[in-house]
Amino acid sequence: MFGCAAALAHANSVIPLWPEGVPGARANIGAEQDKDGRISSVSEPTLTLIGPAVDRPNGTAVIICPGGGYVRLSADREGTQYANWLSGLGVTAFVLKYRMQEFGHPAPLQDVLRAVRLVRSRAKEYGIDPARIGVMGSSAGGHLAASAGTLFDLPAGRTGAALDSISGRPDFLMLMYPVITMEPPAAHMGSRNALLGKSPSPELVAQMSLEKQVTASTPPTLLVHTQEDQSVPVENSILFYRALTRARVPAEMYLFEHGSHGMGMKDGLGTASDWPRRAEEWLRARGLLTRR
Repeated sequence: MFGCAAALAHANSVIPLWPEGVPGARANIGAEQDKDGRISSVSEPTLTLIGPAVDRPNGTAVIICPGGGYVRLSADREGTQYANWLSGLGVTAFVLKYRMQEFGHPAPLQDVLRAVRLVRSRAKEYGIDPARIGVMGSSAGGHLAASAGTLFDLPAGRTGAALDSISGRPDFLMLMYPVITMEPPAAHMGSRNALLGKSPSPELVAQMSLEKQVTASTPPTLLVHTQEDQSVPVENSILFYRALTRARVPAEMYLFEHGSHGMGMKDGLGTASDWPRRAEEWLRARGLLTRR
């Protein structure tokens, strides 16, 4: 049976993502910074495990990618907060601390795919089902999560490590006001510049415009966005939803009137503040909250 007490023994532990050495390691990016739960200058990627509520583990796992424009990570608001919410639903959550602008593409992609492979390879140890591993992301973290769901077979996402033999494909995606396209007019140029540089090739821009990379193999996806988002236009989620629909990938999208970018789990935003309930309903309808 999945969802046993195994994960509880590891709760709130920090797991190095690359114990054999970070690929393309750089020594000149400066010390990692953590200011009020916002992390920058990451050179040693990790996963922080937050185990499920002790009385209802169900065997589902979610790897969470905080947002921050590929410049910083909103680790508390869009990482730990989501993990605690998922924990209450019986989900084993992992908050990913990934490399960003100091490395650029493909380092973040390598990190998120390594995270999926690592969690899947240790599924028994963590008490989870290796076929119920999702990736959740917000803003630029949503772009990274969607990259995992569309570019999991990209050669650049591999490093030659033994874990490359494990599938890096997530089983489902949960995308909060995600960056999706790298093409104007809907692109978030800050994320694009941090990830791809200021003069990326047209081929790289197209490759990382994830609405162009959806196939029938892209996992089922939940999207949440608002009309009031002035940083990452709602068109990003619409583009991805349309691509999922064309590929006949199961998808559900909630577009709310109110709620600014980076809203996290704030109260007082009208119906947008109820998105966790809608997300719970989606997870439950897909059988991801049912204990096996």
